[in-house]
Amino acid sequence: MILQQPISDNLELIAKQVVEGFIIGLHKSPFHGFSVEFAEHRIYNPGDALRHIDWKVYGRTDKLFIKRFEEETNLRCCLVLDTSSSMFFPEDDKKLNKLQFSCVAAASLLQLLKRQLDAGALALFDESLFSISDCRSANSHYRLLTSILQKTLNYSPPNKKTNAAKALHEIAERMHKRSLIVVFSDMMDDVDDIEELFAALQHLRYNKHEVILFHVMDGQKEMDFEFENRPYEFVDLESGDRIKLQPQQIKEQYVSRMKDFQLDIENRCHQYQIDRVAVDLSQDVNQVLYSFLLKRNKLL
Repeated sequence: MILQQPISDNLELIAKQVVEGFIIGLHKSPFHGFSVEFAEHRIYNPGDALRHIDWKVYGRTDKLFIKRFEEETNLRCCLVLDTSSSMFFPEDDKKLNKLQFSCVAAASLLQLLKRQLDAGALALFDESLFSISDCRSANSHYRLLTSILQKTLNYSPPNKKTNAAKALHEIAERMHKRSLIVVFSDMMDDVDDIEELFAALQHLRYNKHEVILFHVMDGQKEMDFEFENRPYEFVDLESGDRIKLQPQQIKEQYVSRMKDFQLDIENRCHQYQIDRVAVDLSQDVNQVLYSFLLKRNKLL
């Protein structure tokens, strides 16, 4: 399997292999820009992108004309990654943790955007938005973004909390042009902050951005609370708090509350027209992406 390679050194190669594995099954681009309807031709001006020249018209008239669309912008996409400490769960050599999954998926989407000649950006946050790039389509820019993801895989500061709401509000303020915003997060903010978190997502929607949320969770441990019937010491990766308990003592209550949490997220995403992709780490990255992109491919 592709992902048995060490991703800490081969992220770009793995992303290319993931994309090549499912691109054949997609009959058209799963991501359209906001300028897909052809309107008219206009005279070519120096500096215009050569890919928009209508070469058939040039062959007939010996003059350069540009295909003009309703809005002369290609797709702009910003990939937003939660890098807080909870994203480093689980520590399991047999599968990716949440951050590794997100980095591989994001790198794969960057490869897909590059193939489409679209503009990409990358934003990273934990307690604050600490990195956000420009949105560009140059090959050198995509190599830079993949390099940033590579470094992110090897960076694991302890006890970094999540403040997704603050980061998403800032992204909404800084992304001035209509864009596709793809968020990778486990949504593990404090329960008390859930209203503020969705206010931030609504801020993105209010600014006319399309929002896709990859909600990344470990189904076995985080959702089903599957542990051996023996004492454990559980550690909060973001605060460092520790508690010793027998899993079976709280399993029923825990599972019930997590189901309510998932349902709340799902309902709110539906309310605000956010496309939520529920990710279980037991699934392969290529399986998750292919299923999602195939669905979009059929809808567009």
